[in-house]
Amino acid sequence: MTNIRDLAKMAGVSVTTVSRVLNNHPYVSEEKRNTVLAAIKESNYQPNINAIHLSMGKTFLVGVVVPFIDHPYFALLIKGMAMEALENNYKLVLFQSNYEEARELDALQMLKQKQIDALIICSRICGWSTIEEFTRYGSIVLCEDTRGKNVSSTYVDHYKTFIFALQYLYQKGHRKIGYSIGRKSGSNSKFRGKAFKDFVKDYLLPHEPAYIFEDCLYFEDGERVITQIQKMADPPTALLITSDEVAAGIVTCAQQQNISIPSDLAIIGFNNQPIAKMMNITTIEIPLVEMGRKLFLQGIAESQVIYQEIPVTLIERNTV
Repeated sequence: MTNIRDLAKMAGVSVTTVSRVLNNHPYVSEEKRNTVLAAIKESNYQPNINAIHLSMGKTFLVGVVVPFIDHPYFALLIKGMAMEALENNYKLVLFQSNYEEARELDALQMLKQKQIDALIICSRICGWSTIEEFTRYGSIVLCEDTRGKNVSSTYVDHYKTFIFALQYLYQKGHRKIGYSIGRKSGSNSKFRGKAFKDFVKDYLLPHEPAYIFEDCLYFEDGERVITQIQKMADPPTALLITSDEVAAGIVTCAQQQNISIPSDLAIIGFNNQPIAKMMNITTIEIPLVEMGRKLFLQGIAESQVIYQEIPVTLIERNTV
């Protein structure tokens, strides 16, 4: 492969002159510039992009860790990041972790080894001590509330949002309210759990563990929720479902089992995904594409730690 020294020899100029032409330096005579350009064309010279990035101190690559690439929630976050990356001449490096700590650590190691300029973790499995250990090596941005910690974030206040949604159901006359989560150990799930405990305590309602449904991520999980409810002697009358996909599965299965929505069971979903619009599901809208944009810009920003809260909106439809 032709290198810069070969070009200099072909053009009969110094390596410095070739470097100046390659970098569009103004202080090169037109004659020498044309000679170097002719040598580049003749040899089909291709610059070593890694060497160029090394000289600039940047790779123009941003890592993105998601547990599942095919989940609509994370797909929309990635869409926002990809749009912003394109506008800023960056590329994304995607890591699917499957919530396996070793895979998340692989991404963190790439940041440490300067193979990427920043790392965005959309849903983490590593503990805080691990995240903090790697902050010295580059920019890390999280999609969760990191206020009070030395890590930037774009987040939804899930405690406040959950309280709001629970109060809405209460005002609609519901006293037996349950909810679903994707992953019990997730930081967002912990905020939701605390909100639920505080809500039932403040409103003097019983705390019924059976009304909490875990590992609900996909459409088919809605059938499992309905199956469990049908076995209960005193089932909930309303559910707050943290995924529109799962909410759609619940509504579909309920209709098949002659459970009336919302008369027998009211449903609030999360994210306002297209399936919620198609099935007229009441939901909490989270602007995921905009969140993705903000996460990316935080990643490439050379500034202090910033926390950005994203406002949410209740979209009232036919399931409450």
